Amino acid sequence: MSGGSSPQMTRKSDGREKTWTTIFSGRRGPKRRGRRVAALFLLLFGALPRLRGEDSQAAPQPPKISAQKQEITVVTTAPVALSPDPGQRVFGRDELLDANPGRPGAPVSIPGLPIETASGGIKAPQYFAPGVAGDHGEPIAQFLQIGDFLFPNNLPANAHGNGYADPNFIIPSTIGEVAVEGGAFNVREGNHAVDLAVAYGPRPRFEPSLQITGDYRDLDIVAGWSPANANVNGWLGLEASFGNGYLSFPERRQQYKLNAYRVYDLGNHELSLFGVGYFGSSRIPGLIPTDVNVPGDTIDPRQRDRTHTSIALVTDTWKPGANESVVLSGFFRTYSLDLRSDFGEGLIRQSEFRTVAGGNASYIYKARHKATMLAGVDVRRDAPRNLDLDRADANGIFLPVARNDLTLQFLTPFVSLDGPLTRWFHYDLGVRREEVNMDNLDKINFLNSFQKTQGITLPKGNLVFLPPNAKHLPTVAFSFGEAFHTNDPRIGGGIDRGTVIVPSRAYQLVVKREIQRTDFAVTLARVANSQELAKIDPDTGLQFDLGPSIIHSATVSARRYFSFGSFQASWARADAHDRLTRQPIPEAPREIWDAVGTVNRLPFHLRARGEFEYVGRKPLGDGFTGIRVREIRGSLLRSFAHGRVDLGLNFLSAAGYAGQTAEVLALPTDPAPFERIVGVPLKSYVGWTCSYNFSGGERGRND
Repeated sequence: MSGGSSPQMTRKSDGREKTWTTIFSGRRGPKRRGRRVAALFLLLFGALPRLRGEDSQAAPQPPKISAQKQEITVVTTAPVALSPDPGQRVFGRDELLDANPGRPGAPVSIPGLPIETASGGIKAPQYFAPGVAGDHGEPIAQFLQIGDFLFPNNLPANAHGNGYADPNFIIPSTIGEVAVEGGAFNVREGNHAVDLAVAYGPRPRFEPSLQITGDYRDLDIVAGWSPANANVNGWLGLEASFGNGYLSFPERRQQYKLNAYRVYDLGNHELSLFGVGYFGSSRIPGLIPTDVNVPGDTIDPRQRDRTHTSIALVTDTWKPGANESVVLSGFFRTYSLDLRSDFGEGLIRQSEFRTVAGGNASYIYKARHKATMLAGVDVRRDAPRNLDLDRADANGIFLPVARNDLTLQFLTPFVSLDGPLTRWFHYDLGVRREEVNMDNLDKINFLNSFQKTQGITLPKGNLVFLPPNAKHLPTVAFSFGEAFHTNDPRIGGGIDRGTVIVPSRAYQLVVKREIQRTDFAVTLARVANSQELAKIDPDTGLQFDLGPSIIHSATVSARRYFSFGSFQASWARADAHDRLTRQPIPEAPREIWDAVGTVNRLPFHLRARGEFEYVGRKPLGDGFTGIRVREIRGSLLRSFAHGRVDLGLNFLSAAGYAGQTAEVLALPTDPAPFERIVGVPLKSYVGWTCSYNFSGGERGRND
C-alpha cells in the first residue's frame, strides 16, 4: 500500500531504478527450524505461499521470470502526482498467482478482488470489488501502464456489456506489477474509473524461455525473448492455448497471442512501444441452473465466442529540464466480436467491429522541495460499427433486434497540484473536465438516432497526515472525488433518450499503522451513483434502469514479510442499495475474505505460493440470493540444472458458481419456464508446468 508513511520498496535491476509502493519489513526472521515449521503450517492450512527472498528469482508462476539481482531499500514517502490515491496498492509479479494457469481469463489473481466470468470459454472475466456489481465493467476501470501513460482498456457500448474490459490478450508472464486504487481520486483516470481502477504494468525484460503448461484437458505454450544486452529493456512474447475446459461440454478453445514491448533510452527521451495481436475462439457452456443437474453442462450447444484485437501504442517521456517532463502518447486499436449466447429465451448473437484511436499530452513540473504541477489532455474516439443484436428463429435463422453504428468522442483536459502542505500534511488537488460526444445511428428505427454532447467537471482531492513517528501514530488519509461513466447510447425512445453521463461522488478514509512488524490498513469508502442506464438486456436490446445507488464498504488488511516468505490477508464488508427503494443492488458481493501466503524454503528445495478466496452470498434480485464461492489456488515449484529447468504443479480447489444471476430459464424437463438462479460451475483441477530457460539459470541470477 502506498501513501502516508507507507514504505516503498526500491528495486534496482537491469541498470534502471524501479520504485513501486508496497509494505516491506526488512527485519530478520526466525531461525531455520522456526522457518520450516511456519512454512509447513502455512502450507497445510491452505495459505499456500508466494516466492520472495534469496530464491524468489525463480518464481513458480510460469513462464519463469528471469532472476535478477536486486537491491532493496526502505523509504518513507507520500503519494506523488502520478499516483495520488493514498489507498493505492501495488503488487509485484512475485506476489501474484496466475488466475488460471494455461487457461483463458484474467491473467493474475489480485488479492481481495474476486474474478468472475459470465459464461465460460474465452468470454472476458471481470474483477469484482466489495459492494460493486462489476459484471459489465461500468464502475471498474482497467488500464495498461506503458511508460508514464495509462492506456484505457474499457470499451464503452461493447456488444455484450457497456464498458467491458477484456484482459484475455495479455500473456500473464509479461506482467511486472499491478496497481489497484479507488479510481475516483486520480485526475488521470476518466470513464468507468468510479469504484476501482486496475493497471497492469509490463515487466522490463525476461530471459529467453519456453514454457508448457497442461493437464488432461488443456495445453498452453508460451515462448519469450529479450535482447541479449541486459541494459536493454524489451521483450517479445508468444502464446498458443488449446483445450476443452473442465465441464462436460468441450469448449474446443484456441487462443493465439503476440505481445511486444520495447523501451529506447534516447538521452532526454524515453520512448516506450507496446503492441498486441490476439485471436480467440471457443464454444461456451453458458449459464445453467444451480438447482438441477443439466446433462452436458449446457442448455444450448450452439453457444460460442469469437474475438480478435490489435493494439499499437507509443509513449515518449521527454525531460527538457531536471524538474520537468513532457509525456506524449498515441494509440490505435481494433476489436471484433461475434458472441452467441442463450439466456433461456433462445439463441442470440451479439457482434461488432470497432476502431479506437486517441492519445495523451501531459506536462509535469516539480518545484524544488515544493509542489508538483500536472497538466494534460486526453483524447479518444471509439467507432463501433455493425453493433448488432440478432435472435435465432425456430429454424436457426438470425433476425435483427437492434442494429447501430456509434461514434463516441472524448476530449478531457485535466490539472492537479501535489505537494507538502506542512511538515505533517501532504495534499493533492485536481480537476478533470470531461466533454463527451455521442452519435448514435439506429439502422432499424431511424427516429431513435441522436447526436448529443455533454460535459461534466470532476474535482478530486487527497489529504494525508504524515506522523513524525510512524511507530506510535497511524498515517491517516482522506480522499474525495467525483467520477463518471457513460450510459450506453442504444437506448431507443423515451424520456431518457440522449442521456450521456452518469456522475458519481466518492469518499475514502484510509488509516495505516505498523504493529509488531506487521502493516495494517483500514479503508472506509462511500460511493453515491446517479441513475444508471448502462446495462443492456441481451434478450431485448433495451436498457436496465438500475436507479440511483449508494455503496458503503470497509476493508481491513494486513501484510508481513519474513526472511522465508510472506503473508497477507484482507476482509471486506459492503452494503449496496438503491437510494430510492432501499432495495439491495443485485449481484454486488457483500463479504470477501482473501489470504495469500508464500514460502521460499520448503524441504527438497521446493517453493510454494497459495491463495484462499471466499465470496459470501450476494443478492441477485427478485428475492434470490446467490451461492457462496470458495477458491483455493496454489503452486509448487522446483528448479533443476542450476535454474535452467523449472518443474511445477498448480491447482485450484473450488466450490460454487461464477457469474451467478437470476434468469427465466426453461429446460426440456420443465412444464413451463420460471425464474431461477443460474451460473457457471467452478471445477477443481491439478495441472503441471515445465519451463526451460535457454540462457541458463546462473546467467539469469547475475542479470
